[in-house]
This record gives sequence, C-alpha cells and structure tokens, in this order.
Amino acid sequence: MTHTIKHFSWTMLLFIAACGQREQLVENKPEGFCLSENLRHQLVVDTLHERDITQHVTLTGEVSYNPDHVVQFVSWVEGVTVQTHFSLGDYVKQGQVLATIKSPALNTLLTEKRSLQSRRQLSEREFAAAQSLYQDNIASERDLVEARSTLEMLDAELANIEDNLALFRPNPAQGVFEIRSPSSGYIVEKNINPGMPINDGDNLFTVSGLGEVWVMANVYASDIQFVQQGMEVAIRTLAYPGDVFYGRISALPQVFDSEERVLKARIVIPNDGLKLKPGMSADISVERRSGGTAVALPARAVIFDDNQYFAVVYRGDCDVQLRRISFQTRDDQWYFVQEGLEAGERVVSQNHLLIYERIKR
Repeated sequence: MTHTIKHFSWTMLLFIAACGQREQLVENKPEGFCLSENLRHQLVVDTLHERDITQHVTLTGEVSYNPDHVVQFVSWVEGVTVQTHFSLGDYVKQGQVLATIKSPALNTLLTEKRSLQSRRQLSEREFAAAQSLYQDNIASERDLVEARSTLEMLDAELANIEDNLALFRPNPAQGVFEIRSPSSGYIVEKNINPGMPINDGDNLFTVSGLGEVWVMANVYASDIQFVQQGMEVAIRTLAYPGDVFYGRISALPQVFDSEERVLKARIVIPNDGLKLKPGMSADISVERRSGGTAVALPARAVIFDDNQYFAVVYRGDCDVQLRRISFQTRDDQWYFVQEGLEAGERVVSQNHLLIYERIKR
C-alpha cells in the first residue's frame, strides 16, 4: 500500500514538472481546448465571405520606354568628340549642350552657308533691281521671274543647311560644334565619350521621358485563353517588393514574337516617383473571372498536411475546430471552397499552425 502511494506521488510530480516547462499556448480543459491568453493576443482571425471566383495568371515581363517619348540622336557627319557634359541617367533640358565635337564636314557646311548668304544678298539686290526695272517697263517679266526664282532657290538651299546645322551649333571661339539635347528627359543610352571618333549613322545618345512607361508582358500559348485586351493587371518588381503598380492591358498583338515565341502584351502605366526603370524585370498578375461565386478562404489560412487541406475555425477561445476542406479552384490569394466551410464562419490565418499541431494530437 505504501509503495503504491509513493509511486503515485512520484508520477504526479513528474507530470507537474513537465507541464511547468511547456508553454501554455493551448490549454486542455474538460469542456475542450482553450486558447491561452498569450496566444489569444497573437491570433489573426478572418471572417469568410462569398466572392466572385477568380484565377490569377502570373506573367513575366520587362519595363520598357514609351517610344512616343523617346528621341535618339543619330549623327549624320563624321568627326571626333572633344568633350561631353552628361552621364547615363542624367536629366537634361531641351537645348542643353551635351557634347562638343570637331568635324570637317560641319566646317564645310558652315563655309557653304556663308557662301550662300553672300550669294543671297547679291540675288536679293538683283531681284529688287529687276522689280524696279519691270515697273518702269524697262525689264521684261521673264527677267523678273528669273530673278525671283534664283532668290527662292538660294533661300531653299540656305534653309536646308540651317536645318542641318540646327543640331550642331557652331562655337567659333573654340572652333567646335555643340550638340544640344533635342528634347527634355533622361539620358537612357550613351555611346559618346571624349576622344571617341564619330561615324555617319552612329546613335550618340537617347533621351527619354520616364513619366509614363510600358510594361511588356510575355503571354505564352498556354495562357492566351486567360489574357485579353483591357484586363486590369497588378505589377510587382524585385526592386520594390512591397509596392504594387496597377495598370491595364492596352494592346495584345495577334502575332507571336519570332524569337521568344510569345505574345507581347503592352501595359501603359504612369511612372509616379520614377520607380520603374527601363530594363527592369517584372511579374504581372492578371485576374480572370469565371462568372460564379464561392466562399473565399485566404490562402494564408490554408494548412496542407498529409495530402489534405485544412483550416482552423474559430468560434471562441474554447471552441476551436479543425476543418477538412475541398476547393473548386485557387490562386495566389484565395482558395474557393467547395466543401467544409460556410460564409460567415471565422478562420485563424496567423499562428494557426500552432493550434493545428495541438488539436491533431
């Protein structure tokens, strides 16, 4: 009898010690499991509602320039770069000097301009004289027409040279020509450096406005049925993992890209804060609606174990249930429930794994 009492006392002491070492996240009471006060304050509970059944298709893509806001400066003369006044990524204003060059072709053009200006002055005097003689019936109408034609021809040649030189403003004091920015924007491409030779047809730099950009999404053949022009999209980038940029598919061509074998869907979006940079990779999420509705369970609340799906239903601190579920479809945000849950029920979506492990014992 004494031996039995000692054995019972020793067993009770071991049980009490073990209980004292274990954090009381879930209490075991006669009426069922009850959440401890510690865990109760850590729970996040969501109320379930019916939602339109949607499916999110994720596409890869890349941020690109809006071609309507891009200006490439292509040289049509040969020469040598003397100095540059900008770096890649700089913001420049229209008319700002970006570089200076030396070019024999431009010197020749400048000489032709001075020659044409002198010839035009002479032609203008001859035309004025012909007008006067014609009015006095001394010169014929043919002489007047010839004088006018010569003046107009010189005007056209001079205007053509001035248009060409407009991109290369001469600086006689330094004996160079200045390349000025054709528009305001950011330098997104630079192929010119001091001492570098310039050839006819070289793209020296590209200026682009970045207030609005394009996101080109790759649509593979398997996703074509889910993607349509006009669909709203959510865009995420590695550079800004917490930011979501929203837009709409503005164009979806019907011809596959010959190299990548994809359709290039175009999304035009405003670039507030200039966060989106051309060349940046992006993930584009497209939402597809099926037309039906179902109880939507947040994806973060789903537990997958032993090839089955579960959710922790919360009815009260001492009324927590484990529920097996099946679903119609799912995406990265929602599981659309077929059986196991009803609208209005509440599920635990944070720290639910702690409760699950305790209940399933």
